[in-house]
Amino acid sequence: MDHPSRSSTAPANATRMVDVLVPVALDQTYSYKVPVGMELKAGDLVGVPLGAREVLAVVWGENANPDPRLHNRLKEVSEKLDVAPLKGELRSVVDWVANYTLSPRGMVLRMCLRMGENLGPERVRAGVRLTGDPPRRLTPARARVIEVLSDRLLHGKSEAAKEAGVSAGVIDGLVDEGTLTVEPMPPPPPPPAPDPEFGRPDFSPLQRAGVDAMRALAANGTFHVALLDGVTGSGKTEVYFEAVAETIRRGKQSLILMPEIALTGQFLDRFAQRFGVRPIEWHSELTPRTRARNWAAISEGTAPVVVGARSALFLPYANLGLIVVDEEHDQAYKQDEGVHYHARDMAVVRAHIAKIPIVLASATPSVESEVNARKNRYQRVALPSRFGGQHMPEIEAIDLRREPPARGRYISPRLASEIRKAIEKREQALLFLNRRGYAPLTLCRACGHRFACTICDAWLVDHRFRQRLVCHHCGFSMPRPATCPHCAAEESLVAVGPGVERLQEEAAALFPDARTMVLSSDLITSIETMRSELNEIAEGRVDIIIGTQLVAKGHNFPRLNLVGVIDADLGLSNGDPRAAERTWQLLNQVIGRAGREQGRGVGYLQTHQPDHPVMKALIACDREAFYDSEIDLREKTLYPPFGRLASLIISAGDRPSAEGLGRKLVSLAPRDERVVVLGPAEAPLAVIKGRYRFRILVKSARGFDLSDYLRNWLAVCPKPKGNQKLEVDVDPQSFL
Repeated sequence: MDHPSRSSTAPANATRMVDVLVPVALDQTYSYKVPVGMELKAGDLVGVPLGAREVLAVVWGENANPDPRLHNRLKEVSEKLDVAPLKGELRSVVDWVANYTLSPRGMVLRMCLRMGENLGPERVRAGVRLTGDPPRRLTPARARVIEVLSDRLLHGKSEAAKEAGVSAGVIDGLVDEGTLTVEPMPPPPPPPAPDPEFGRPDFSPLQRAGVDAMRALAANGTFHVALLDGVTGSGKTEVYFEAVAETIRRGKQSLILMPEIALTGQFLDRFAQRFGVRPIEWHSELTPRTRARNWAAISEGTAPVVVGARSALFLPYANLGLIVVDEEHDQAYKQDEGVHYHARDMAVVRAHIAKIPIVLASATPSVESEVNARKNRYQRVALPSRFGGQHMPEIEAIDLRREPPARGRYISPRLASEIRKAIEKREQALLFLNRRGYAPLTLCRACGHRFACTICDAWLVDHRFRQRLVCHHCGFSMPRPATCPHCAAEESLVAVGPGVERLQEEAAALFPDARTMVLSSDLITSIETMRSELNEIAEGRVDIIIGTQLVAKGHNFPRLNLVGVIDADLGLSNGDPRAAERTWQLLNQVIGRAGREQGRGVGYLQTHQPDHPVMKALIACDREAFYDSEIDLREKTLYPPFGRLASLIISAGDRPSAEGLGRKLVSLAPRDERVVVLGPAEAPLAVIKGRYRFRILVKSARGFDLSDYLRNWLAVCPKPKGNQKLEVDVDPQSFL
């Protein structure tokens, strides 16, 4: 039987034992005997019996002092996997992240072992080759297979069947008759390594200082944080590629984190232009076989450069020498399910533990990174102007109080006029609205009934393209009814407010000859489709792009010179302490898509609040004014980075149960003058997926060990019972 690891005095002749960590929701290690003849060390991946099943685990350390009373009850390690062990650096990262986020260590380890049953040597694929005589009975299907294999080369079985347009059974029949032989397919050759001398660009004099700083950073090879702070279009990517090139020269691996790796086909092309080949990718859309192959290449050190989403941070790199966090401000780096962590912050932690340099790149740095740069904790590497002499876009406000659109419309007359001029000049226009679907609300004009989610505290969003009403929080959807379910009135349903689909309808009416395209995560059927659509835009086959925040993530559209923000105030009214920062960043990034290659870009902000500090800073292109005011406000209110926050979300199937647990937790909070406990209060989204939600917000001074405070607090609290659930989020990004 397996037991949690313990320490005691062991007899001198005791059987060797190890403590292993299992990638499940457990925090403790378990002790197992090491079979005679099996060599194990810390970091080795093993199979062990846990209860009635066999599970994957990692040796976390030697158990030098096992409890002698358990000697005869401990089970043995079943097998040692033939894969590279997890290095001490990564095991330290697992321990650190678990301690900081109050997550079970096993759940953090699980992020390092994304392969599950696919770990180990890649299975041998079967291939077929034409070698024997024709079959006794030659059907049209068999004839097609023989034609495909007439070169007498080895072909993959499934590929041959697909090319011939037959089932696998036809192939098997030809094998049985001796016409084809089955042979193991050789493993695919490893991709060629990126060449640091391939495609070296000519840098402008203004970029040269940044390039020198990146090369020096990588060559030094010790822990150091650089904030690559460059305006949109300044060539940040090409500049930090020089740090990657230097790391390749030193024989070490580089990790480039991106917020939306699945949508960055342009980035992969730019990488290939610089280094001659594409990098290894890591994200959720990879096939299991590709994930297994890439995981093995990363752990064996044959993947010099990895480009990945936030989960790539926890991969077992053999010789990691550099981390780059592109668009470091992006909130997609925060994981809000399972282990609640921020990939940017944990990347800095991993770089510190591994003693390697890290580059944080952004045109709109987070307030936290800006403060660290101002206090000289981070080296600021500035790129203040665009590459090639292009100008930054001009930004103008359209005051909707004075220049409103026509009733039922959302594009103001001035913006419509400017779009028309852009189309006449064969330039592109981008209309930005951070609302998916057709309309955010549907109601009955006869009785006023509003369509709400049946299991969430949210309105259903009308999606005309899909002919459904959808909840964006739980995924519930229903067909758009022909009559009101409340009063049975026919043809009485009306869409309230705009979404990108409705905006496309309006654009088509205003500009009937223009080619429009909607970019929204709801409409993505596959990554390849998305990349194809982005290529269409880049090639100039679209006149008006209508998009959500998806369009703000680093895309380069050469013909785009006009950006219209339909509702610039949208992000400022949700009570989020980070609302001003996020709005400023998002609108800067969106408008920064304009004028990157030719012509002069211009951005129009449709707003009801032209005097809001965020709008004034955007219009004046005065980033220092924005950061000064936002940093001053954060410092006065002790919000991050001048204080620390943690969020406790209590949920249950009924309201009294959730509220009761919340009140009990608050009553047991340890008294400390450096800590303020607020709540419990009903969460802004009070019900999600039928669960009632209450929030406790904990504030502390910056230097206070908030994780330890929370751990001691929760140790004396009652455990959630029944359908109650408690989630702890240290450094929360969402306040819903």
